[in-house]
Amino acid sequence: MSKKELTCIGCPLGCSLTVDFDDERHEVISVTGNSCPTGDKYARKETTNPTRIVTSSIPVIGGTMAMVSVKTRTDVPKSQIFAIMKEIHQTKIKAPVHIGDVLVHDCAHTKVDIVATRNVDAAR
Repeated sequence: MSKKELTCIGCPLGCSLTVDFDDERHEVISVTGNSCPTGDKYARKETTNPTRIVTSSIPVIGGTMAMVSVKTRTDVPKSQIFAIMKEIHQTKIKAPVHIGDVLVHDCAHTKVDIVATRNVDAAR
């Protein structure tokens, strides 16, 4: 059994969490230090299957801006971040681009789309 120390990012309080973890069974035994149920949920997920939203940018061809900011539609396992970034870096998109447009479908076979987070008009 091991102890893991985390800081909750579920709300602005930033509670200091202690997780008792069974290394052999790869499961959480208990979570302490949380002020709300969100802390418990965060600690369990972060300890057993950490995920992140990935943000980046993609070059825009023929746009009023050279790049468009993008993100994964949902969080992805941390172990997939490098594969996702590799595919994003190989992508170019033609203008116009609108917020929410899917620019990469099923990125790196994660079943998660890459979406635009800003508008880029076509250059005149």
